[in-house]
Amino acid sequence: MYIKKAIFPVAGLGTRFLPATKAQPKEMLPVVDKPLIQYAVEEAYAAGVREMIFVTGRHKRPIEDHFDMTFELEVALEQAGKRDLLEVVRSVKPDDMECIYVRQAQALGLGHAVLCGQRLVGNEPFAVLLADDLMVGDRPVLAQMVEQFGEWRASILAVQEVPAEQTRRYGIVAGTEVSDRVMDVTRIVEKPAPEVAPSRLGVAGRYILTPGVFHEIATQPRGVGGEIQLTDGIASLLRREKV
Repeated sequence: MYIKKAIFPVAGLGTRFLPATKAQPKEMLPVVDKPLIQYAVEEAYAAGVREMIFVTGRHKRPIEDHFDMTFELEVALEQAGKRDLLEVVRSVKPDDMECIYVRQAQALGLGHAVLCGQRLVGNEPFAVLLADDLMVGDRPVLAQMVEQFGEWRASILAVQEVPAEQTRRYGIVAGTEVSDRVMDVTRIVEKPAPEVAPSRLGVAGRYILTPGVFHEIATQPRGVGGEIQLTDGIASLLRREKV
């Protein structure tokens, strides 16, 4: 089962990374020799995704420029005989990968950002990747999730165990183990206080969602922080579908 499309919510201001993000998007912060957003896109590409949907905001033009062709740079590298660097530059956006940009006019939360991609996703399952959650492993995390989606035909969330005092920073899930490292989610709560958190398993910035989640997000009242929360939409989806 293939997931063809992925949404990258990149409209946020990156206040947690200040002052590094005062003049550049947090998604463009470098880790070694690549920006964060490139790692996320490469992870999606390795999982079979070919249509990358970026939900952007003001001051995010560097993301578009990064995945665009830089004619002058390529010509300069070609003329200088720097073929290795030329191939590195061209590999940022493979020929069979499409990049689409949608503007999120107001920063109304992660759920709202996902809704901004609804028209482009259509009626098919899709991935959501938060680029500031850098995933490192022998196998790309999203590829593992796509494999699980093929088996369960249900929305898939990546989770990690978090310290009790940090539950306020995550969507927290509880559930029943159905196989090795796979749980049937029974509850998901957005940023609960430690004393009421249903577990210490926090959603780790990678989702595969069925299109039914769009309706659930759109019909939710404003949640934590007065924002439209993706977690609340998934909690509502749980009443209709397995997650």
